[in-house]
Amino acid sequence: MDGFSGFPALVVSRKTGAEAFHTSGEALSFDLLSFWQWAASDVTNNALRGIIAEYLVAQALGQATGVRVEWDRHDLRTAAGTAVEVKSSAYCQSWAQTKLSDIVFDIAPTLGWDAATNTYETASRRQAEVYVFAILHHRDKLTLDPLNVSHWSFFVLNTSALDKTVLTQKSIRLGPLLALKPIEVGFGKLRETIEQVTATR
Repeated sequence: MDGFSGFPALVVSRKTGAEAFHTSGEALSFDLLSFWQWAASDVTNNALRGIIAEYLVAQALGQATGVRVEWDRHDLRTAAGTAVEVKSSAYCQSWAQTKLSDIVFDIAPTLGWDAATNTYETASRRQAEVYVFAILHHRDKLTLDPLNVSHWSFFVLNTSALDKTVLTQKSIRLGPLLALKPIEVGFGKLRETIEQVTATR
């Protein structure tokens, strides 16, 4: 017995938004779409912006048809199986600001977690082979729109460049990141750039 026979990982189906909240099968007057609108309309907040960045990369890779795994060891896989990590940052935030925010990304090595077995690796490392650093670069709060892909810039970098240069460093600012010479692209060139960086690992 593997210990998970009675408590396996859930198989999550892709929802439409029309699913009703209910009382033991009796539909209530509100649905999943209304929850999404309530919970996720602020697309500029830090947490949701990061998921949008991940979704854009998934769309570029043709890997956005399934369901996102919240705590997987890396964010995405390409069709060829390359593990991709997506990190986001932005100059403008939802809240009132006295100045634009600094661009900083989390690059900390982690203990990889397996959702299927609920087990962790024993040594920390960066889990992906390629990093995509997504910057919501638009600086005018009145016209900021995370759904406008032209408001984003993407910087693609081999994980080996981080491992060799910044070692176990937990975060990186834009200047030091640019010194590592990532490839900067817009949304339309993202897929081919990830494939290019993957091929030169």
